[in-house]
Amino acid sequence: MSTPNENQPQNGQNGTSNHTQHSAADGTGTAVTGTGSSQDPRTAEGENARTLTTRQGHPLTNNQNLRTLGNRGPALLEQYAFLEKISHFDRERVPERVVHARGAGAHGVFEAYGKVGDQPIEKYTRAKLFNTAGKQTPVFVRFSTVGHGGHSPETLRDPRGFAVKFYTEDGNWDLVGNNLKVFFIRDAMKFPDLIHSQKPDPVTNRQSGERIFDFICNTPEAMHMVAFLFSPWGIPANYRQMQGSGVNTYKWVNQDGDAVLVKYHWEPLQGIKNLTAQEAEAIQAKNFNHATQDLFDNIKAGNFPEWELRVQIMSDDEHPELDFDPLDDTKIWPEDQFPHLPVGKMTLNRNPENYFAEVEQSAFGTGVLVDGLDFSDDKMLQGRTFSYSDTQRYRVGTNYLQLPINAPKKHVATNQRDGQMAYHVDSAPGQNNHINYEPSSLNGLKEAPRTAPEHMPAYSGRVVRQTLDRQNNFKQAGERYRLHEDWERDDLINNMVGALADADRKVSDKMVELCTNCDPDWGKRLAEGLAAARGGQQHEGGNQYNEGQQREASQQAEEVGHEAKPY
Repeated sequence: MSTPNENQPQNGQNGTSNHTQHSAADGTGTAVTGTGSSQDPRTAEGENARTLTTRQGHPLTNNQNLRTLGNRGPALLEQYAFLEKISHFDRERVPERVVHARGAGAHGVFEAYGKVGDQPIEKYTRAKLFNTAGKQTPVFVRFSTVGHGGHSPETLRDPRGFAVKFYTEDGNWDLVGNNLKVFFIRDAMKFPDLIHSQKPDPVTNRQSGERIFDFICNTPEAMHMVAFLFSPWGIPANYRQMQGSGVNTYKWVNQDGDAVLVKYHWEPLQGIKNLTAQEAEAIQAKNFNHATQDLFDNIKAGNFPEWELRVQIMSDDEHPELDFDPLDDTKIWPEDQFPHLPVGKMTLNRNPENYFAEVEQSAFGTGVLVDGLDFSDDKMLQGRTFSYSDTQRYRVGTNYLQLPINAPKKHVATNQRDGQMAYHVDSAPGQNNHINYEPSSLNGLKEAPRTAPEHMPAYSGRVVRQTLDRQNNFKQAGERYRLHEDWERDDLINNMVGALADADRKVSDKMVELCTNCDPDWGKRLAEGLAAARGGQQHEGGNQYNEGQQREASQQAEEVGHEAKPY
């Protein structure tokens, strides 16, 4: 089945209902209020206009039961349909992003290769967007910085968000990740603390290297991320020439319900370019919107950026032969053991017509998956699955999925009603509009038929609060340090010295210890750099987190400022 036309109007996109009211009989003599014609043309194969869906347009095959560990529970956090349903219900009676506030976006298309590497993709996943060579799926992509505000410079050291919304024939799929392939932490419980450490001090309202490294020095799993973030990889030259990664581990599910673990990687066909701190500061002095301008200008000129989507595949088990847990998002799967297999290509070919309506109000969530894609037991992913969509309901509103940029390009039929800024009802043609619940015998919505078995992983064990067994916090971080080119290592050391020179010695000494655990040369050079900086020697690191240089700049503004007479 071909993907619905990208330009086809969605429910209520013109601000009014696109159905006319009429009355009918439901066969029992009961008067039924319905809307429009009896068949919605945007239904997928096996659906009709009254097929119950989520607000992402995913057919809902079981609206009776939570997904639980055995039929007595406990319930799992990962079930998007329930979280969408209960979160909307919580908000039925009637702000800037906390993270990823600074962003740019563009429309485009994803073209499937119909294979994974040289193998039939149906062997691993039944997701329809991948199954036919040349099949095109509309996409919208939002790039962003993570920790800084909405009008912050795009030259700042920070991970970059890389979020892709696929408008598939089975509803939306959001692939939400970053430019770097690893993250700071492996458990979602620590996420608010991580972000607080990178946000401004609640007293001074300024960011500081001491706060960031105070958290990191007590979180050794973050060292792999440090090896990337404080090197030139922490400042991509622009959005077009940076990689993307899903970061977390997901699953692919085939027609038999069998699953494999999978990681997603976006490889820019324009190549990869990064900046040193000094280069970034020179660009910032001229243009702190440079990455947004670069993306917009290149697309406007017809220089459409492209990325190839590649996946790594691993059998769904614990893999005791590895020295790390494959669900640990602070680790990279070795490419020599798990090769990157191409599955398709994305091209961005259209700029937004209105930044606020399309880029600012675009909303993504890691729980937004289509049939054939599933969750792994990755604890960061399971926490993100609730948090991402929940923050969109708070930020944009409970009916954010009715906005054109977020609405799927297929039929939507739900029993969710009302809430802030509802501008149409997710009802189906011919549906009894009195019935906003299911099950019902009075011409309400019906569950979708199941066409393939559900993936049913088996579990046995105690419910605990523990970290992973194979932490191995330093090996891959040390390997990354040694893989850096000389100039990248120099930049890494200089930037860490700049951020730590004025930090409490408890923090800096612990960071030297952790770096030494990763690679003795790393620790030695950091210790030498800190000693020199504290001895009054100049260093070449960036000023972003250096409190001494920030204080100097504040004083300099008064000293060099030109006097003016009052008027």
